[in-house]
Amino acid sequence: MRILSRKNQDRIHGATGESEAEQQPVSTQPVTPVAPAGGPEQSPPASTDTAPVEPVPAVEEELARVEEEAAAEETEIRLKAADLLGPDLRDKARSQPPEPEAPVDLAEVISFANQKGGVAKTTSTLNLAVALAEMGNRVLCLDLDPQGNLTMSQGIDPDRIEKSMYNVLVDDLPISEIIVQREIDIAPASLDLAGAEIAMSTKIGRERSLEKALREVQGDYDYICIDTPPSLGLLTINALTASNKVIIPVQCEYLSMRGLVQLQNTLTMIQENLNPDVRIAGILPTMFDSRTLHAREAVAMLEENFGDLVFKSRIRKAVKFAEAPVRGASVLKYDTESRAASYYRNLAKEVLNNGSS
Repeated sequence: MRILSRKNQDRIHGATGESEAEQQPVSTQPVTPVAPAGGPEQSPPASTDTAPVEPVPAVEEELARVEEEAAAEETEIRLKAADLLGPDLRDKARSQPPEPEAPVDLAEVISFANQKGGVAKTTSTLNLAVALAEMGNRVLCLDLDPQGNLTMSQGIDPDRIEKSMYNVLVDDLPISEIIVQREIDIAPASLDLAGAEIAMSTKIGRERSLEKALREVQGDYDYICIDTPPSLGLLTINALTASNKVIIPVQCEYLSMRGLVQLQNTLTMIQENLNPDVRIAGILPTMFDSRTLHAREAVAMLEENFGDLVFKSRIRKAVKFAEAPVRGASVLKYDTESRAASYYRNLAKEVLNNGSS
């Protein structure tokens, strides 16, 4: 049933009253009551029956008109904003696509990987990260090595850490909750990380645990540097799956270079199955001693087999690299003007140039 507004009801009642007045003309002549003969004067009995009033055509027309006006008012209220535009503007408004969101610059993720130990992975990860930060970049370091050498190199005791990369990978803890500030931001490792591979073995999507964790902070940094353990296990696979680039530190010795073939095979499998975008950023000769023929031959062999993938920078042997972690600092902070510090500043420039080319 349609409910009419007070205004429309008054208009209907007004129209009905006028029509009834027209149906019942009022006589202006006085009426003299006549008493019946032989008795007192009596009033005529009041009639109890009222004849039904038939609707007049004028009333029906007025009622229909008021209902039409009420319906028009209701339609006016329900008009959408787009319906108030002309046809050209309405079509243009509907055809315009939504405004795209502003793009977010994501961090470049660099893993330092080599299944052979003792090739200066940790030293290169930390000092390159600090050199990049010196050049005005926002840098985060991740320690995925259960030995926690990168963590200790920044003065953090792995035995006293309550939350570490173990909790991020196994318990899905947000990585922002474990990041601490030192020379650069660092996500530390604890000894629990040694059991992470076993704890993750039954986890669905275990190879992408680190990739998912980094999504939270990738817009907050320019570079994320990952120190990996000396193996090609699940932790290293997580690092390579989450990375854009891989830097391979190689000690300038024959046995160290033989592991490159196995690392290349692992990287190829990851490109085919997990991360097609990861690529080798460069092979970094470390512990280079130009006085020995063996070291020079090892570098020549690298350049012969890998060409431009070999960095021009050479990380030479220096006692400063052993002294700096004792002070809980990078070599760039420990002895900022030393040759050891200059090696990684040169490497940082090369990494930036290769990234922009």
